[in-house]
Amino acid sequence: MAESEAVPAEIVEIKAKTGIYGEIYQVLCKILAGPDKGRVILRNVKGPVKKGMVILLLESEREAKEIRAR
Repeated sequence: MAESEAVPAEIVEIKAKTGIYGEIYQVLCKILAGPDKGRVILRNVKGPVKKGMVILLLESEREAKEIRAR
C-alpha cells in the first residue's frame, strides 16, 4: 500500500492500555481527511502516543472493540 493511501487521524483521547506488556494503547481518533472525515473511531495503537498527536491509518473503516474490566 502506498503512503498516499494512508489517512491522517488526530488522537482525541487515550482510553486504556492493553496487550500482554501494556505496549498497546486504545485511543479515540478523529479522521482528518478522506471519505470518513470528521468521524471519531476507537483504534489500537502500538508505541508511545499522546493527545493531539497525528497518526496515519492504513484503513479508516475498521474499529477496535472497547476493553472492559473483568
